[in-house]
Amino acid sequence: MRKSFRILLPFLLLAAPAAAQEMPADQAALKSHVQFLASDALRGREAGTPDFDVAAEYMAAQMMARGLKPGAEGGWFQPVKLTTYKPSEKAKWTLTRGGTAIPLQFGIDFINTTASAAPSFTVEGGIVFAGYGVVYSQGGIDDYKGLDVRGKIVALFPGTPRGLPSEVAAHFGDDDQKARLAQARGAKAVLIVESPSRRAQFPFEAVVPYWDYERSGWAGPDGKPNTPAPGAPIVGYIGPAGAEKLFAGSRVKWNDLAAAERKGGKLPTGPLIGTLAASTKVSLRTAASRNVVGLLEGSDPVLRHEYIVLSAHLDHVGVGDAVHGDRIYNGAMDNAVGNSIMLEVARAFERSGKRPRRSILFVSLTAEESGLIGSDYFTHFPVVPKGRIVADINMDMPILTYPLEDIVVLGGERSSLGPVIAKAAADEGLKVVPDPSPEEMFFVRSDHYSFVKAGIPAVSIDTGPGGAGAEAQKKFLAENYHKPSDQIDLPFDWASVAKFARLNYAVARALADADQRPRWNKGDFFGVTFDGYGAK
Repeated sequence: MRKSFRILLPFLLLAAPAAAQEMPADQAALKSHVQFLASDALRGREAGTPDFDVAAEYMAAQMMARGLKPGAEGGWFQPVKLTTYKPSEKAKWTLTRGGTAIPLQFGIDFINTTASAAPSFTVEGGIVFAGYGVVYSQGGIDDYKGLDVRGKIVALFPGTPRGLPSEVAAHFGDDDQKARLAQARGAKAVLIVESPSRRAQFPFEAVVPYWDYERSGWAGPDGKPNTPAPGAPIVGYIGPAGAEKLFAGSRVKWNDLAAAERKGGKLPTGPLIGTLAASTKVSLRTAASRNVVGLLEGSDPVLRHEYIVLSAHLDHVGVGDAVHGDRIYNGAMDNAVGNSIMLEVARAFERSGKRPRRSILFVSLTAEESGLIGSDYFTHFPVVPKGRIVADINMDMPILTYPLEDIVVLGGERSSLGPVIAKAAADEGLKVVPDPSPEEMFFVRSDHYSFVKAGIPAVSIDTGPGGAGAEAQKKFLAENYHKPSDQIDLPFDWASVAKFARLNYAVARALADADQRPRWNKGDFFGVTFDGYGAK
């Protein structure tokens, strides 16, 4: 074998330049990053593993090669302590009504959840049913109206009422947001009660085996785990048998609730009779990871103190169940290609010979796959003053296996970022089209949403359905998404990858050089909710 390789080597070396010439240099550069980041050697880049750390070192080295400076305090890396926690035992809960203790049975009436990352949590108090727990002033909805939940345990239906805009529904349907709203009104714990519609989708009995599922988060620089609503955590999930016990004898009748939900009307709300003593214990483990941050300093003496963020998550899901004998989930499209594009945007700035007026942070994020953790950490502990971050442009899994005709800009209609991106797209011969799948709620499922929640205008630029796009996206999501087959041998259209990179460079250049900082559209729900610049 070794001898035959030596014989072939001169011919391979002669052939290599010809093969390289078949692909333009810009496309070859993009492919080279994807080929390394999605190689089997990196074993799927799972956050918190040495494999991810190798990918992070690669990103830092490539940022350096493109003239960026270290953007985190003390270097290229922002340390992120990842937390994973789950219930450690099956709890015992008791409902007391009229002096009589009514035991609730684990797995029949309820399951306890993680509550928070604290080792244990105990609560006792009266119970108030507050519908979906939604407070949406622009839609005239306040499920807490007329209710006093101070010092109480709030019981809520999952999901949201009908008729909300999809992105607003995704926001209010998140259990963490439900807990935050309850906490803000003085509640001390939250129960999620299985609704008839949720039961039709995924009944309580099917949930019970997963009672000890793991949740992920981060711990701050002080080592304390982050909890979305530490004063009113979600402590459990109530099944139909448990709901019957909770609602027995109260003015809020279970049958009335079920009927109201079926009709899509307002749910009856109010106090329930009795007090609940509930508890949960949690086991916690941690792992070290990091965000990679490169800085391109702006040239303008005033605007250089404002920052545009370009972000892309670096992690994927690692090693998993074998599919056709392959256990490595390489993550070429998700999201090696996003990081590749970000690097080549940095190269484009370097080659232009003209520094942007504003500074730009190039951020390769950890632990997106675990729940946008790296970006959430970054926005809680930004490497520059948060008020100086004026926009985020996120690149996450653009499906690029076909000639690109249009793009989707998630969140583009909410701020001044949208028209800037539309102009850059038009210059590349691309249209901007609406999200063809709003029911998938992609707006809240990628890292730009962490910046939105920090009040920063943010978008994720995605590829569109035009031409062969819809079929290509459907095929990738069905056959390759979060599968070992998401690897370098996918039929990438490298000309489209290069076009997408040019688009992102044009957007970054326009935002960084503009006289005015990006702003939320006046009255936008997310801008107002998170106190964003220009929204009020």
